[in-house]
Amino acid sequence: MVLRLALLALGVLELLRPRKVVNFWMGLATTDTDEIDLRPWVYTAARVEGALLVLWVLRRRRTSG
Repeated sequence: MVLRLALLALGVLELLRPRKVVNFWMGLATTDTDEIDLRPWVYTAARVEGALLVLWVLRRRRTSG
């Protein structure tokens, strides 16, 4: 249940603010973020991932509840 809520929150954040989410994770993954140039499709991919997470959580909720 907690994992589903966390995934739902991450999915909604990725849908609404993909740039902030990607930049946050890139800041954790790299040591010098000034040298990183992300391609524009990365943010679109994050938004698609967010949509898939939200759909998966809602579908699991419907089938288990």
